[in-house]
Amino acid sequence: MVHRPAGALACALMSAVVAAGVLSAPLVPAGGSCLRHKTLVAWVAAATLAQRGGSALTLEDRGDHFDAIVFGELAPGKWMAGSDMFSRTQRDQSGVPAETAGPGTFVQIAIAYRGGQVAIYRDGRLLTQYAMPAPPREFGPDSLVLFGRRHRRQGDSAHFGGRIADARIYDRALDAVELGTLRMDAEPALAPWAWWTFDDPGGTDRTGRFPNARLRAGAHIEGGVLVLDGIDDSLLCTTGAEPPFVQETPAMPAEVPSTWLSFHLAHPGPGVAVPGDPNCASYWKGRYHLHYIYNSRDGFAFAHVSSTDLVHWRWHPTTLTPSTTGHGMFSGTGFYTREGRPAIIYHGQGSGRNQIAFALDDNLERWTEPVPVEPTILPGQDASLIAHWDPDAWLEGSVYYALSGGSPGSGKPPTLFRSQDLRQWDYLGRFLSHDMPDVASDEDISCPNFFRIGGRRMLLCISHNKGCRYYLGEFRDEKFVPESHHRMNWRGWDFFAPESLLTPDGRRVMWAWCHLGEGLPVQSGIQSLPRELTLPRDGVLRMRPLRELASLRADARIRRGLAARDGVPAPIPGLEGDTLEIRAVVRPGTARRHGLRVYADPTGVGGLPITVDLAAQTLSVGETTAPFTLPRGEDLVLRVFLDKSVVEVFANDRQAVVAARRGPPSGMHASLFAEGGEAVVREVRWWRMRSIYAPPQ
Repeated sequence: MVHRPAGALACALMSAVVAAGVLSAPLVPAGGSCLRHKTLVAWVAAATLAQRGGSALTLEDRGDHFDAIVFGELAPGKWMAGSDMFSRTQRDQSGVPAETAGPGTFVQIAIAYRGGQVAIYRDGRLLTQYAMPAPPREFGPDSLVLFGRRHRRQGDSAHFGGRIADARIYDRALDAVELGTLRMDAEPALAPWAWWTFDDPGGTDRTGRFPNARLRAGAHIEGGVLVLDGIDDSLLCTTGAEPPFVQETPAMPAEVPSTWLSFHLAHPGPGVAVPGDPNCASYWKGRYHLHYIYNSRDGFAFAHVSSTDLVHWRWHPTTLTPSTTGHGMFSGTGFYTREGRPAIIYHGQGSGRNQIAFALDDNLERWTEPVPVEPTILPGQDASLIAHWDPDAWLEGSVYYALSGGSPGSGKPPTLFRSQDLRQWDYLGRFLSHDMPDVASDEDISCPNFFRIGGRRMLLCISHNKGCRYYLGEFRDEKFVPESHHRMNWRGWDFFAPESLLTPDGRRVMWAWCHLGEGLPVQSGIQSLPRELTLPRDGVLRMRPLRELASLRADARIRRGLAARDGVPAPIPGLEGDTLEIRAVVRPGTARRHGLRVYADPTGVGGLPITVDLAAQTLSVGETTAPFTLPRGEDLVLRVFLDKSVVEVFANDRQAVVAARRGPPSGMHASLFAEGGEAVVREVRWWRMRSIYAPPQ
């Protein structure tokens, strides 16, 4: 099979649609391919250098992927290459010079994309260049162009404020010399692929590629210049009519790839679940319901699955989409009203607000029109703290509380609102009484979930730069008073965006989105195995695999009394496969480091090591390392789940790690190993795990 870069298949399909006459004005450069190498150029005068996160020029596809000239989103006063989930953005902008031009001064800002390389120029001089953190994106015949907003369904209300005199897109990467020959509003020697000189009052593209232009709010053209107020003004340019909304239901393909995960819930398509945050979990009328974000044909939507056992899931029609709600669907949680009915609260992507909807049927497929969470601000209250970001809601006695997270890069804290009816909200200010000393100043609180556990309160959340984490403390005088802070993620976004629910028998069960990086031959939107959380009197959180996962076990095997000497692996006879649960009880003996190797060759060599280092007090799974203490005299109890290329490890119920096996395995075997002494396996049990995508047995 010929490898195509991200977006290439969609480009080929959309080109065919254009050729068939379904869409007009093909957005395809000379030669017939989709736009990949390109340069975005704009002559802009910012109204203020304090503004954050608006765009002077955005190229976006119908799947909410975009590349853009963005001002001040990650670092104040600096131009950057904006992109979906920062996937083609330089996150560290410490070396990028800040803008200095005054409000009436136009500067040429250009961003050139050549393969995986990005270069940003100001008036023809290089500001910065870097390699994209993710593959480049191709833009097909149904793409659009936007001025003012960063992209259509952005998660905040940021808009660029100022004046734009000329904007262009070139179908190749220009260099500094070529950019130096360009003049504002002058006929260029280099023909643009798309060009706006704002000579007509409608703001249409001179090349005819984007014949439909729509000025929004107070955006207007004055003296050949596009004027944007930085509040809600924008200009949207499209190739044709919006495609009709078609409801879809995710489903496994008729032929499932052999590398796909077997007992993790993951998104099978259509679209991709990146992000794939689990959201809005609840139990209703004998079924558990869970939603997760995915990029549908209609934009960011909530996929909906339900189950009777938290293990075997079925997909429902996708009904919470931009076409039905009026905005994209971003993170939130489920809760129950005072009358005991299911409700959801979530961030309405592009609405600038958090939203609440109420279930209209027992399948949770029909919902009311969303109601925005609009707090009343009293004189003297500081509304500038409110981020209107990832929310949570709960009923405390007869009072509703809504928590609004602190959006990444904004520096805003989580804030709290109170209501008697879920429609009128009082603003209560900051949610946390204080933060903890091990939390960095640039960590946001997103994907929050606040609940009781073990006589305490837990705030389960993420920071975008550190992943899943939690606080323990008290809810007192309408503030959360944290007493401790802990991590649950140890590498990248391996364990990210948590959600939880309370089962009818009183268990707190959580999931997290496992974004294990590029290149794995698996589904997108991988959800972690469900974890049962408990907090006993010693104050140490226990994390156990969901007990219902035992229903997937088949072909039980057991071995006892195996030993590994220093540097000599001990293969475990009969333990073989890549869809397994393994439970090993190991006596450390004299070994300094010991553990298991999985995906090893028949001699027990190679593969992926699962290592406990007694001196360093760590648990490692391959390259992922987490803190873990094994007191002297305590056996190591490992629960290991192998699901093709995804591995989840639980150690003594006190630590858990998610990791990925990359590349071909050394084999399908397992072994015990020890370093600096001897270790003994008292007992190892293992089971083949059945697929959750087959009917329960």
